Amino acid sequence: MDQEMLVKIKSDLWSFLLQVGPKFLYAIACLVIGIILIKLLRRILKRLLHKSNLELSLISFVESLSSFVLYALLFFAIGSVIGIDSTSFLAIFGAVGIAIGLALQGSLSNFAGGLLILVFKPFKIGDLIKVNDKLGEVIKIDILYTRIKTFDGRIITMPNGNVSNSDVDNRTMEKYRRIDLKLKFNYDEDFDNLRRIIVEAMLQNSKVVKKFETDVWMDEIGEYEVKVVARSWVESVEYWPMYWEQLEAVKKALDQAGIEIPYPRRTVFQAQQQS
Repeated sequence: MDQEMLVKIKSDLWSFLLQVGPKFLYAIACLVIGIILIKLLRRILKRLLHKSNLELSLISFVESLSSFVLYALLFFAIGSVIGIDSTSFLAIFGAVGIAIGLALQGSLSNFAGGLLILVFKPFKIGDLIKVNDKLGEVIKIDILYTRIKTFDGRIITMPNGNVSNSDVDNRTMEKYRRIDLKLKFNYDEDFDNLRRIIVEAMLQNSKVVKKFETDVWMDEIGEYEVKVVARSWVESVEYWPMYWEQLEAVKKALDQAGIEIPYPRRTVFQAQQQS
């Protein structure tokens, strides 16, 4: 390579660096400043949202959506600093958006599902729900996913698209919920006496809602026993602790009264041999 060609390459490279270098530095500066501003804006938005009277579900969704919008604006600003024409940038952004949309149809479905959850409100943050055999407390609803926490401390992340298209069993939407205890007794037990013992045992708990009737009814006559259902009403948030407390209280009351739980019995006859 001759000296003249080498000088020309160096000159062209230097010209390129002088032309592109400042824009590149400006883009880096814009990226750093933009990230700092986004964090600051998100912090301010979070503070304002939590001071408002909005539901936690909507707050979580807005926070997640705001992050997506702010970073999209940041990339648009960086493109403008580099020198990409706004029309061209929007065209590129639109083409990329279409390609991403086709590749991420599930994510778009999840986004639409999140909007449906916020509009129709089948549940909100803090509710106890069961979806697709998953039971837990809703702890977060963002633009794509819903997260629930199970009783044993597991976090389950569910796509909003699946949740919005599934049957949702919301167990805390209503203020009160009924406890049904399934019990079995021998045929020879006095049913009126059983009713009195069980009702008194359940009513001893102060958390039982007295405006609803606490009752005991015969549910089925089985092969070996009489099946009984004992019912009381409690606040929905107290359901499981009260279920266990009521079951234990009834068991202790039955033991104290000397009433046994039945078990299958068989009578065996032995044929006598003829001599």
